[in-house]
Amino acid sequence: MTTEAKARYTWAGRVGKWLLDLLFATVRLDCKGEEAYLRFRRQGGNVIFALWHGRLLPLTYHHRHEGVVALVSEHADGEYITRIIENLGYDTVRGSSTRGAVPGLRGLVRAARAGHDLAITPDGPQGPRGKVKTGALVVAQISGRPIIPVSAGCTRAWWPGSWDRFLVPKPFSHLSILYGEPIFVARDATDAEVERAALRLQEELDRITSFVDEAAGSVR
Repeated sequence: MTTEAKARYTWAGRVGKWLLDLLFATVRLDCKGEEAYLRFRRQGGNVIFALWHGRLLPLTYHHRHEGVVALVSEHADGEYITRIIENLGYDTVRGSSTRGAVPGLRGLVRAARAGHDLAITPDGPQGPRGKVKTGALVVAQISGRPIIPVSAGCTRAWWPGSWDRFLVPKPFSHLSILYGEPIFVARDATDAEVERAALRLQEELDRITSFVDEAAGSVR
């Protein structure tokens, strides 16, 4: 990477973090179901947060400065995301969540074993939107950590026309965050059992996303 590129990414990361601080200072937050992951933290454990790619922004900001390790695409745009979320107190692993993406999955497993919570978008980085890939389940299987589904909805938001319908809260909106039931994958799970766990994750993410979207609609 050239010196010019490094400077550009560094500047983008700092400005991006500053803009997010300004935006979220105006956003009201309603958070439910936190016990789903807090009880593991109290016991000295760590978890794997699973969230749809389109709900990444508010959830990333909510869990800032907690030492979470996030999986970020190796695509060029991923470098901008990396710089911004590192300014929010995250560590990052570059790669993909697809099952065959060995470097990314290996980095996540190492981070989990070192005691970090993880953040994975099981439909990222390029979709299809809202469809679970099994990479997160494999990380849970190898690391022994529970998966915590989480989603966010907002009363007023921008929805840029990308493949994932990326949610950007508008100033002075009301943000709802909901955590779902933990999902475990046994270390000796068969491929069929991993697929069934993926289906449970799909259903739970769909359920809590529908809930927060309906809650946002009722507030509106």
